Amino acid sequence: MRIGNVPMEDMCDILLVEDNEYNVEFILEALQKNRLAHRVRVFRDGREALDYLLAAGKYSDRFSSRQPRLILLDLRLPRVDGLEILRMVRVNETTKMIPVVVFSSSTDDKDRTESYRLGANSFIVKPVAYERFVETVIEIGSYWAVQNAPP
Repeated sequence: MRIGNVPMEDMCDILLVEDNEYNVEFILEALQKNRLAHRVRVFRDGREALDYLLAAGKYSDRFSSRQPRLILLDLRLPRVDGLEILRMVRVNETTKMIPVVVFSSSTDDKDRTESYRLGANSFIVKPVAYERFVETVIEIGSYWAVQNAPP
């Protein structure tokens, strides 16, 4: 199925880059229950997420001009970490304007500072309590995927 010239599988509202299975489940559930994103694409590996965004590797035939409205990015990922993804997203012409929210368990000031230096739009520490975690995801989705006017 296609929407205009774009294949349906190339479209997503939120690109979620998260390797923790429980966090993925909680995030998807919160977004779907609250109708905050119709299409969420999940990557558990930093290299694969980067290939998707840059239309490289197995995604080289992807229609790269249709990018997500938001990248929700963990920092600690297999193969390519979140800071490197952020760095590559910001230097690429087709991805540099995508809002990136770093959603990490890191409380390290260096991670926060480096995320902002590389162009993160927001840095949010994942709450430990389930209820607060879900509330935070709803707030992120509500603002960045619904209220925020994309470039």
